[in-house]
Amino acid sequence: MAFYESFEGIYQGEKAVWLKAGRYEAALLPKIGGNLIAFRDNETGSRFLHEPEAEGMEAFKANPGIYGIPVLFPPNRYEDGEFPWNGKTYQFPVNEASTGNHLHGYAHLSEWELVHFGSNERESYAEVSLKVTETHKMYSFLPFAFTITLRYGLSELGLSQQVVIRNDGGETMPCLLAFHTAVNAPFAPDGDAKDYRLKLTLGNRWELDERMLPTGKFQKLTPDEELMRGEGVYPFFAAMDNHYTAAPQNGRNRMELTDTKHGLTLVYDVGTSYKQWMIWNNFASEGFFCPEPQINLVNAPNVALPAEEIGLFGLEPGAVWEERARFYLK
Repeated sequence: MAFYESFEGIYQGEKAVWLKAGRYEAALLPKIGGNLIAFRDNETGSRFLHEPEAEGMEAFKANPGIYGIPVLFPPNRYEDGEFPWNGKTYQFPVNEASTGNHLHGYAHLSEWELVHFGSNERESYAEVSLKVTETHKMYSFLPFAFTITLRYGLSELGLSQQVVIRNDGGETMPCLLAFHTAVNAPFAPDGDAKDYRLKLTLGNRWELDERMLPTGKFQKLTPDEELMRGEGVYPFFAAMDNHYTAAPQNGRNRMELTDTKHGLTLVYDVGTSYKQWMIWNNFASEGFFCPEPQINLVNAPNVALPAEEIGLFGLEPGAVWEERARFYLK
């Protein structure tokens, strides 16, 4: 039987909560975006998530979006920073000069509260929350009161994630969320990225304009993209900053990354509430890539398509949205 343990410790000089479960360990950084920064297999030396080096921690804190599992709310790009909702238009600052858009919100840049952590006979776990009220930076641009809660559990079955968003205010609020999950390829210490094959439950590819915003049209998938949703493809076959609809297979919405040399497959099962995928592979640079499960289409409030089709929905006062995900090996 695996030994389960959780404790407060240090990760690269920062306060962290460490989870232990047999061969596995994970580290969570409440004060830096509630980011689950590490998920490792100590038997094989595998590191499944892209982690910052010790000398790179300041750069990580300044731009935490490509390490671990950052939380994006609202996710991705919004044209000119404009966010129309229920007859009003809210204004985010333009923080991506190259496109003239707002990018990614502030959840991944915020301090989260450590709610509790512990272990039992089944797992080790930790829970963090972000409470947005009038005093939070997000509220000045998107004036809704809400709480996002993240719970991570570590067991012999891998790493589980539960995310809950609760509307604490008196108006219906937009519920738009993604995770900019950064996965190592290779994840094995002696692995070679060229031995890795990526499979993703993608459907159609959205056409993006020169500002990286959807036009509302689809593009034909390339042969490599067809492989990506079929038997798998080398993750760095071309530079990708692509947006797709999700198309669950066998009832599941997931990424699979297979190390063909070692015969290991890392599965990232994200649940079917995520109707879209973004995928970014650092300009086709071997080392890591980001399969990003996303509730909504990029720039959804500004797109003239049916709300249900593009994942644009709201939470009424007191309402709760919840989804679960899991990393595991097979």
